[in-house]
Amino acid sequence: CRFDGSELFLIGATIPEYSHGNLQNHEPKRKRKCLLSRQELKKLKEKAQVKGLTLVPLRVYFGTKGFAKVTIGVGRGKKLHDKRQSEKEKQAKREIREA
Repeated sequence: CRFDGSELFLIGATIPEYSHGNLQNHEPKRKRKCLLSRQELKKLKEKAQVKGLTLVPLRVYFGTKGFAKVTIGVGRGKKLHDKRQSEKEKQAKREIREA
């Protein structure tokens, strides 16, 4: 999720076309505007401006009226040593599974 001015957009997410649709289906991978209240936008923008924090879409589901709903979380990226440690753990699990 990224801010473009004062609006929040979901970027890079793939929502597949409706299988029974026609030629006027939407593009599966386009940027989508998130519909939020002014207070929610303000709160998320403040959190996103803190150095090292990122807005991450956690879950996408469809509501009763057909709108795609997104659960947005605020996350912090891993440091280099954390990435190395988790890579070692993945490698160990992979070796155990293959043995």
